[in-house]
Amino acid sequence: MMDTLSYLAPLLQFKVILVIALGTLGGLVIGALPGLTATMGVALLIPLTFGMTPVMGINMLIGIYIGGIYGGCVSAILLRTPGTPASAATVLDGYPMAQRGEAGKALGMATISSAIGGLFAAVVLATLAPQLANIALKFGASEYFALALFGLTIIATLSGNLLKGAISGLLGILIACVGADPISGVMRYTFGIQGFSSGFAFTPALIGLFALSEVFTQIERLAGNEPAIKLVKDRWPSRQDMRESRGALIRGSLIGTLIGIIPGTGSGTASWISYNEARRTSKTPEKFGTGFAPGIAATESANNAVCASALIPLLALGIPGDVVTAVLMGGLMIQGLAPGPMLFQTNPEVIVGIFGGTFMATIFMFIFGMALIPVFSKILMVPRRLLTMAIVIFCFIGAFAINLNPIDLYTMVGFGVLGWGMQKFGFSQAALCIALILGPMMEANLRRGMLQAGDDVFVFLSGPITLLFLALTILSLCWPSIARHLARKTKA
Repeated sequence: MMDTLSYLAPLLQFKVILVIALGTLGGLVIGALPGLTATMGVALLIPLTFGMTPVMGINMLIGIYIGGIYGGCVSAILLRTPGTPASAATVLDGYPMAQRGEAGKALGMATISSAIGGLFAAVVLATLAPQLANIALKFGASEYFALALFGLTIIATLSGNLLKGAISGLLGILIACVGADPISGVMRYTFGIQGFSSGFAFTPALIGLFALSEVFTQIERLAGNEPAIKLVKDRWPSRQDMRESRGALIRGSLIGTLIGIIPGTGSGTASWISYNEARRTSKTPEKFGTGFAPGIAATESANNAVCASALIPLLALGIPGDVVTAVLMGGLMIQGLAPGPMLFQTNPEVIVGIFGGTFMATIFMFIFGMALIPVFSKILMVPRRLLTMAIVIFCFIGAFAINLNPIDLYTMVGFGVLGWGMQKFGFSQAALCIALILGPMMEANLRRGMLQAGDDVFVFLSGPITLLFLALTILSLCWPSIARHLARKTKA
């Protein structure tokens, strides 16, 4: 008990609490602005964590993550334009409710639901992550190889198209091969450019892949008309709305937590599954899509529950739970921390700080969300042209400030063009991003494990945990076909 209290000391400093609050508020604004995502916000602001303590820096990014996922509901409800992909399902009932003149109540329901889902998942994070870490301490090279392979097969389905998802993942693995060989040290695919000897710089690549690529997309849309802004006043849902939404809140929190633990799924998946389950189990399913409060409760509790639960595989296993935690993984590495079970042994104060910071960020999200409902419409009035110019400036400053290396600017621009092309043609940027992380882990453990096993593949893959992950890998690859078959049978 005394150890836990001493570990909480770095978190309870005033400047740390202030940074978490500012990060959450910044994430809320980023998520509320159409076209900006929590992923972009975290990627752009990672350079600000330089010079911060690990507890302060990582919790600021977590605050941006939590605030950003929640903030997406603002434009979804007011403009019928999801601020983030996680809030796409919120449009179905949030916008009709706003059209009835109840935009404030819809935002209030979204804020309350987000806080409930987030706090529930934060409790699960604090209780489940240490247990997973204890199991993961038994992992060797073969177990980590199988785990990385499992993670890669899951992200192959992120784009909704198995072939395009697989291509994105394989491209990420290929890009991750640039630089020194992890065993022999031989240079690969550097084309004689000294700046690529250690591979592509991770943070500039992320900034280009998610932030600069979105700038290119927004430039294409600048010719469109800006939607009308609706003012909001009332903010608290009625008692009847809360009574009707109890079941949706509970199911959404559970679904979001479970889906967040599975690597490679994310908030968007959780919100749609939760919405469908709420409608399927409702006594009045015909009300969904007409401005029904339980529809908002289901989606927002689920997508915010993912925020905390997606940290569980990241911290316990070193596998990102979704694309934002993949970016957060870069933030941990910048702080000199390697996510995984050893982090619980070597840096327990960071783990406890992250647990406490997740609670704080969720509470700040609720406070800021309810307080700012009347002024949300003014936030949405920022001209997109001005916003796009600001993002470009931040991209170049953020990418260059890390290493003061001009090569990083070329890396950022290159990944920006790549990300824009992938988005335009339906390839998964998330799959590419996570493959950039899991690829080196898979290769290094495969090479090391085969050396230890005397190049005998059967000895290498004989462990029970390894076989379990390989079985899950096969199931993951076959699951899209199984799901389509079950859907056809249900319709028939």
